Amino acid sequence: MACLWDICWQTEPVTTPAAPNRARRSRTRMTAAQRREQLIEIARELFAERGFEGTAVEEIAARAGVSKPVVYEHFGGKEGAYAVVVDRETQTLHNSIRSALTSPNAGSRELLERGAMALLDYIEHRPDGFRILSRDPSSIPTEGRPSGSFASILSDIAVQVEDILAAEFSRTGHDPQFAGLYAQALVGLVAQTGQQWLDNREPSRLVVARHLINLAWNGMAHLKPDPRLVIESSDERSDADPDDAAAAEAQDEASRSRRRK
Repeated sequence: MACLWDICWQTEPVTTPAAPNRARRSRTRMTAAQRREQLIEIARELFAERGFEGTAVEEIAARAGVSKPVVYEHFGGKEGAYAVVVDRETQTLHNSIRSALTSPNAGSRELLERGAMALLDYIEHRPDGFRILSRDPSSIPTEGRPSGSFASILSDIAVQVEDILAAEFSRTGHDPQFAGLYAQALVGLVAQTGQQWLDNREPSRLVVARHLINLAWNGMAHLKPDPRLVIESSDERSDADPDDAAAAEAQDEASRSRRRK
């Protein structure tokens, strides 16, 4: 309220004009190791989405909220980032398959089942990595590291499977010199099916593994209508995914119903 002599009037409070909004997008502070891991994950997503040729350093930097020099500082460029991603995915897949194929006290069929389940598990939980390895063969080889091409990965797995089959062939009276041929065919069967299964994930991985092993182990002449894996009733059954088992049972029941009709 302001007054002059006997006259008063209402005044409005004086306000200072708001300063222009200069707030910038905040950037989370990370250690160098944390930033590197973030960039690797983002690069993996982009390479899976667009392939090596379709991905640019600018996109990796933009999605991470950093400048291009940060990406160059960690990897030296797009090729370096791709090599790191491919190497990491290759080692992850190799380790998973190697662990499955060297399970102690496991018979030949059980080892093959575990190998198939390991590949399907990798596809289910790391689909971006599998897309990079299987659909983008233009990986960048680096000294002392595997090239990362899907063919070379499958070849390494086939060598391990060959040893398993050679022992089984010797035990059953078959010629072990053909174990390598069968190993390549078996690994190719599982890998090719995995590539097809990648996009829709139907049926469940357990059902897929059951039918793959049914064909690989029993052959076309002795296919079983309702195949099961021997590892489903093993001592390690408690480690199985209950959702997988439930989905597999539902799908098997649906299949039986169709056959009855």
